[in-house]
Amino acid sequence: MDFELARRNMVDNQVRTNRVTDSLVISALRAIPRELFVPADEKGVAYVDDDLAVAPGRYLMEPMILARLLQLAEVQRTDAVLDVGCATGYSSAVLAKMASSVVALEEDADLVNWASETLLGLGIDNAVVVQGKLPEGLADQGPYDVIFVNGAVDRVPEGLREQLADGGRLVAVVRGEKGVGHATLVTRSGNAFGHRTDFDANARILPGFARLPTFVF
Repeated sequence: MDFELARRNMVDNQVRTNRVTDSLVISALRAIPRELFVPADEKGVAYVDDDLAVAPGRYLMEPMILARLLQLAEVQRTDAVLDVGCATGYSSAVLAKMASSVVALEEDADLVNWASETLLGLGIDNAVVVQGKLPEGLADQGPYDVIFVNGAVDRVPEGLREQLADGGRLVAVVRGEKGVGHATLVTRSGNAFGHRTDFDANARILPGFARLPTFVF
């Protein structure tokens, strides 16, 4: 299979046709071989326009949703980024091509090893993968200019948004009451936080981010 052609088609047909114009996003997606971040038997479908399973309950986000979230975050070359739920590290590799530094947070030990080895194999030296609980973030490495939440959440934990630097941006797919996901931008200005939704988006829920069930008597 011609992966380079598949990657170019992904960018041209899935990403650029869906309102993604940010040159940093486009060039990063063109540069990173997505097939290295999926299981061997999934390489042939590495560039389909859908979420891809990489481990039980874990997925790489659909390329179009990933690209639009990255554009929403307005990642800059000088930014320090926290990638929450990096899985095999694809999003971290893309972010590393866009930003100054990336801390990739993952709680599954096997995925931590996979992501670390793949990033190293690609010669990406401005991203590090750290094992930890996803909803807690990684405060001791912050604050961050950008926090990228790599999946859907029922809510953004206050402790995670507090790790934003002044002027920082957090992006995530936040699920509404009916389960519909909305691409959401959280911004910080001093001690104040702003929230706005940008587009509807479907993504798989990240471990630890589902709302606890409530009981009605």
